[in-house]
Amino acid sequence: MFGISFRKKNTRPDQQTFDPAIYKPVLKCSICNGEQVAGFKNRETGKFEEVRFIRNENELREFLAHYGLEAIEKEY
Repeated sequence: MFGISFRKKNTRPDQQTFDPAIYKPVLKCSICNGEQVAGFKNRETGKFEEVRFIRNENELREFLAHYGLEAIEKEY
């Protein structure tokens, strides 16, 4: 009726805006159940932005290829 819409601003780094000076690629791993989530950690604030749930090595390779990465650091 009023035509007002609210959108959440997308702050997640993507292939075009990923800046290694700002974000560090990280694979968050759970010690308890082995879950892995790939994403980026802001070097200044330490805030982790989840990008993709990783279920197997193929999905990890796809994530690395999408962002042009050769390696990723694991955090527990």
